[in-house]
Amino acid sequence: MDGASGHIELKHGEQPVKSRRQKAKAFLILKRLLKREIINTFLIALGVFSAAFGLESFLLPNGFIDGGITGVSLLVSAVTGWSLPILIVALNIPFIIIGYTQIGKNFMIKTICGIVSLAICIAVFKFPVMTADKLLVSVFGGFFLGAGIGLTMRGGGVIDGTEVMAIAFSKRTGLTIGDIIMIVNIIIFSFAAWLLSFETALYSILAYLSASKTVDFIIEGIEEYTGVTIISAKNEELRLMITRDLGRGVTVYKGMRGYAEAGDKKSEIDILYTVITRLEVAKLNTEIEKIDPAAFVIMNSIKDTKGGMIKKRIRH
Repeated sequence: MDGASGHIELKHGEQPVKSRRQKAKAFLILKRLLKREIINTFLIALGVFSAAFGLESFLLPNGFIDGGITGVSLLVSAVTGWSLPILIVALNIPFIIIGYTQIGKNFMIKTICGIVSLAICIAVFKFPVMTADKLLVSVFGGFFLGAGIGLTMRGGGVIDGTEVMAIAFSKRTGLTIGDIIMIVNIIIFSFAAWLLSFETALYSILAYLSASKTVDFIIEGIEEYTGVTIISAKNEELRLMITRDLGRGVTVYKGMRGYAEAGDKKSEIDILYTVITRLEVAKLNTEIEKIDPAAFVIMNSIKDTKGGMIKKRIRH
């Protein structure tokens, strides 16, 4: 220590332990972010390819359209003969701007990359026409287009601005996002029936339903989970059953029984919460019946999960 200044002099090459830990932590965070962005980029690229394949190999050769902004682009292109790639970019520009104000810069950049890549892919690559069967075109064209939209959304962007538009209008009108999307698509398919043909509009609706279900499937995940809340006097036995027999994680909440008269002392109780797959619901109910038939059980559907002990533990 320098007596005059009161500073501690470190030896040559010596670094504080705290500084090294901070650098290691920062490097780990950077590594995770980089890995996440690589995965996101791959998902967007795969989504663009899938959407372009659905359009070029199924919908476009047969004159079908889809819902949303993509559907508007297809409809305008079919009626006017204008370039579809240019229409896809031009009609999505307002929603890219809305996405920037509503969601953020990162979303805007990924959305621009996704939409421009889709337009380039349609303009440059020529995919083979897979079938002329109208039913197959509707189902599989919608499937590949929906898969492309869903994968892009998984990657943090969009290639169709309908969702962004619905979010913006829902805040101003009081309507739900689902209501706005439904109204927009009713208008689109009504114009399709008028400008193209009623039969084409019906097949296009089928393509849209196929696409929307595929988007839901990809966004919500392959497995569907159920969140289970259990209130029981035998909570410890139930906790052990879930962790040991089912191999699932459990969260324990501290609760208090509310069924009591004024002035009565309310007893405390542990409340169990776990997440299981749909296939395990019947087994869990059976085990709960064995331990405590009077247990109060609440089940809620969960769209997607991340982290925690969702996957079963391998028991040795």
